[in-house]
Amino acid sequence: MGVQIVEILPKKEIDYQFLSGRNVAVDAHLTLYQFLTTIRQPDGSLLIDSSGNVTSHLMGIFTRNANLLIKKIFPIYVFDGTPPELKRKTLEERRKIKEEAQKRYEEARELGLVAEMRKYASRTTRLTPEMIEESKQLLKALGIPVVQAPSEGEAQASYIVKRGDAYAVSSQDTDCLLFGTPRLVRHLNITSKKKIPGAIAYKQIPIEMIELQEVLSTLGITREQLIALSMLVGTDFNPGGIKGIGPKNALKLVKKHGNNFGELFEEVKWGSFFEFGWEEVFELIDKMPVSEDYSIKRGKVDREKVIEILCDAHQFSRERIEKTLSELEQSCENSSQKGLSEFFG
Repeated sequence: MGVQIVEILPKKEIDYQFLSGRNVAVDAHLTLYQFLTTIRQPDGSLLIDSSGNVTSHLMGIFTRNANLLIKKIFPIYVFDGTPPELKRKTLEERRKIKEEAQKRYEEARELGLVAEMRKYASRTTRLTPEMIEESKQLLKALGIPVVQAPSEGEAQASYIVKRGDAYAVSSQDTDCLLFGTPRLVRHLNITSKKKIPGAIAYKQIPIEMIELQEVLSTLGITREQLIALSMLVGTDFNPGGIKGIGPKNALKLVKKHGNNFGELFEEVKWGSFFEFGWEEVFELIDKMPVSEDYSIKRGKVDREKVIEILCDAHQFSRERIEKTLSELEQSCENSSQKGLSEFFG
């Protein structure tokens, strides 16, 4: 879901060449959900193998990351850990939405309404522990570093960027700005296309970069005020925010009260909307747990392991997988960057 403040944030278009040679910390769970939501059959059903195992996420991981590696963009996948207790309500609401969507999907299927099936199917997406584990295995086989966050993946990814171990966080959500990432990259996908909600069609979407310092300078606020602004609009830890307050009004209110957050949240009657104090949400976002114990070392692409996971276990086309792997190998051999010739094992 994420905090909905992107409309007021300054952003600039970049291309793949701009990111060439750089590490990018990827919000793993959001990316996997994106694959599961968009890589589907015309009727909305997920891609599956002959045993009925879902393969949409594996298709997305292999195709997107092979393309990024060929373009010399080096992803670091950061996975969520234990969600904060305050996020429980958000997760429960998402579960109810999925259950209702599943009901609507079954109704549409009985009536043979393919467009309706597609519409509701994407809302039923579930990411299982098994999907997460096999995703990690495939990423490692591609030589891509996997980092396990103690809690929110976006906070850990932001920390990796703040330490200089990656250039930017790659995510559709803007939450990582609250966690202090210096740079956020949105729409970093293969085709630069985004699905139009409720439709099968796609539209061209350029890669965007949002820089935290420019955000704060343009809006005339501090990171702490940005957190407060987002809480007014609504975060994963106080879903819905304060009724009737959008990003623009939230900005006005934050600037009006400066750093007097107690006065700010008293004016908007926080207690009428939430059973917990604003301080609890603010403290959680401001000091979200992260780990210093992680590795961003790239490994070699293990051709046989990739084929074993995709072709032997899930019946992917061996010819197509080997063709892409050969393109990746050729790209590494042609690169003049130090160490890339040793990228393939």
